[in-house]
Amino acid sequence: MQNHSGVDRIGFESKTVVITGASRGIGLEIARAFAEAGASLALISRSEEGLQRVCEGLRTQASQKCFPYPTDVRQKVEVERTIERIREDFGAIHVLVHNAGITRDGLIARMQDQAWQDVLDTNLNSAFWLTRSVSKVMIRQREGSILYISSVVGLRGNAGQSNYAASKAGLIGLGKSLAKELGSRNIRVNIVAPGFIETEMIQQLSPQQKERILANIPLRRLGRPKEIASICLFLASSWASYITGSVIQADGGLFA
Repeated sequence: MQNHSGVDRIGFESKTVVITGASRGIGLEIARAFAEAGASLALISRSEEGLQRVCEGLRTQASQKCFPYPTDVRQKVEVERTIERIREDFGAIHVLVHNAGITRDGLIARMQDQAWQDVLDTNLNSAFWLTRSVSKVMIRQREGSILYISSVVGLRGNAGQSNYAASKAGLIGLGKSLAKELGSRNIRVNIVAPGFIETEMIQQLSPQQKERILANIPLRRLGRPKEIASICLFLASSWASYITGSVIQADGGLFA
């Protein structure tokens, strides 16, 4: 397994980290980073098979405690039950990384209600349900770090992605508000806003589309999932103990 920068100095031993959207892409890389840093992992995704595969791999490679919690984050009751199970299984929750997200692109005049609702429920409403449950645990232990994976689209908007942009902008507003609300309880809340990252979503683009994207990125390359994972590792660690309410934009200079 490829090491992430600084994991030998950032320790998460005895810490429980909850990660949503953890079965692939950025979420999988975030799980790997925290496993390498010694964390115990509670991984959430709709794909039970994917989660089992990820946990088996992490236990083999990093020898860390890892348990899968198949959950449809669009369902409030499922989310609340899952967080309660995690609390019972681990006894504490120190870090929440909300990475789960989908797109259902379309022009506003043609967008169906379900396309709007699915994106808002998966990307934003789930963050509210997760954080409401997790914050109660963190308040009792007077310690915690919450991270939302947003997007530069939430900062800038994008034609044909009004639902996605609204959900990701909502995460930023939610995170900044909660940073003020929970700071006195020693709970930090930060947001990561990636640009174009090498994921399955990007792989579906044509070579011409990729060329147009790269031409607008000063670093002339796509971001890597492990780079987003390293930002999360830093923000959740004691190295970032005086950072809360911040949006870390990781886009290769696209919107510099």
